[in-house]
Amino acid sequence: MKLPYEGVVAFTFTACFLFLTTQSGSIAARTRTGNESQRVQRGQRPQKKVVTPKTPRIDYAKFSHQSHVVTQKLACDSCHKVPSKNFKEVRKGDAAFPDVTDFPEHDSCLSCHRQQFFARERPAPAICANCHIAVSPQDTSRWLFPSLGDVTGASLKRRESVSEFGVGFPHDKHIDAVGFNFPDRKERGWLSNASLQEKKKDGPPKNCFVCHETYQPQGNSSDEYVTKPPKDLGDNFWLKKGTFKTIPNSHTICFTCHGADSGIAPEPKDCNVCHKLVVPAQLKIDFDTKLATTMGIADATVLNKWSRRISAGAFRHEGGEHPDLNCLGCHNAASSAFNTLDAKTLKVPVKSCGGAEGCHITATSDDGGALNFELDQKKKDPAFVCTKCHVAFGKESVPENHPQAIPGPKPKMSPS
Repeated sequence: MKLPYEGVVAFTFTACFLFLTTQSGSIAARTRTGNESQRVQRGQRPQKKVVTPKTPRIDYAKFSHQSHVVTQKLACDSCHKVPSKNFKEVRKGDAAFPDVTDFPEHDSCLSCHRQQFFARERPAPAICANCHIAVSPQDTSRWLFPSLGDVTGASLKRRESVSEFGVGFPHDKHIDAVGFNFPDRKERGWLSNASLQEKKKDGPPKNCFVCHETYQPQGNSSDEYVTKPPKDLGDNFWLKKGTFKTIPNSHTICFTCHGADSGIAPEPKDCNVCHKLVVPAQLKIDFDTKLATTMGIADATVLNKWSRRISAGAFRHEGGEHPDLNCLGCHNAASSAFNTLDAKTLKVPVKSCGGAEGCHITATSDDGGALNFELDQKKKDPAFVCTKCHVAFGKESVPENHPQAIPGPKPKMSPS
C-alpha cells in the first residue's frame, strides 16, 4: 500500500539533489573564473593546451630534387653515374655516346629509403612509381629517362612531367663556336641553311639553327594552321604552323663538344654547371587557355611553348620575312645579360619589330606600320583589342614602351 506522503518525499529529495548539484557547479565555475582572474591580475596568463602540429605525410611516389639537393645536400653523382650502363643500348651504333640514359640504380636509394622499399604496399611500394611503369613485381620496365628527348620508339614510354631544373646556357659564349668544328655537319645539313642568317648585313649568328629549328613548319603545304580553323574565321587569330622554334631536348648536341674525352669544360659529370634548381617565375604571359582549348591544341610541345610566351603570343617565326632576319635583331643573345634562367632577360623588346627598314613600326600610320595602326585604333576606342601580335595582352592598356618605339620625324636637312 502506497502512503500518501511517499511521492512528496521523493519529489523533495530529487529537487534538493538537483539544487545542490547546480549550486556546486556554479561554485566550481566561479572558483575557476576567480582563479583565472587572480592569475591575470598577477600577470599570469591562462595556460593554453599545446597542440603539436602533425608532420606532413610524404608522398614517396613523387620524387623531389629539392629535398635531395637542397635539404639533404646530395651531389648529383650521389645517384647519377656518367655514363649509364645501358647507354649503348638506348642509342644504337654510331649514334651512341657516353650519357646518362637511365634512372639511378637501387643502391642509390636503399641507403636512405630501405623502409619505403620494403613497405607492405600492394601491388608494390609507392616509391617504385618514380621509375617503373607498371609498379609490379612481374613487370620491371622503366619509363624513358627524361633527358632522352631525341630517343623515340613504339616500345618506349615517356612520362610527361615538368622538370624542376632550368638550363643555364651562355649563348654569348657559343654564338661563334657552334657549327664550325665538325666536318660531318655539312653532310647532315647543319651548314646548308647558314645563308638564312646572312641575308642581312649585320653579321652573325650563322649557327642558331644547330639548336633551334622551326617546329611543325608549313613549308610548301597549303595548310597553314596547326588545327583546322572555323569557316567564319575572317580576320580573327588562329595559331599557325611554324610559329615556334625548338630547343635541345637531350645531351646530343651538347656532348658533341663537351664529351668525356674532349677536355672542354664542363664535362658530362658536372651536371650542376648547367642544370639549376629554379622556382618558376610568376610572369604574365600572352596566352589564353580558353582559346587554346577552343582550337583543340593537343600537341604538348606547342602548349608548353605557347603557354610561356611573355612577349607576343601571336608571333610566327616562319611567317613573312622572319626566316630571313638575323636572330640577334630580336634576341639579345650576344649579351652576357641574356640569361636562360631568368625569363625577364629573354623578353623580346618591342622596338625590334621596327628597325631601319620599318617593318611593323613606322614613323606614321600612313607608312603601313602595324603597331601604328593598332595604337591609333586604341586611341579612338579604349575597348579596342590589339590582335596583330597579342593574344591576351591586347585587351589591356598600351604599355609605355610601345609608343616610345615609334621613331620620331626625321630632322630637316639644312641647305648646304
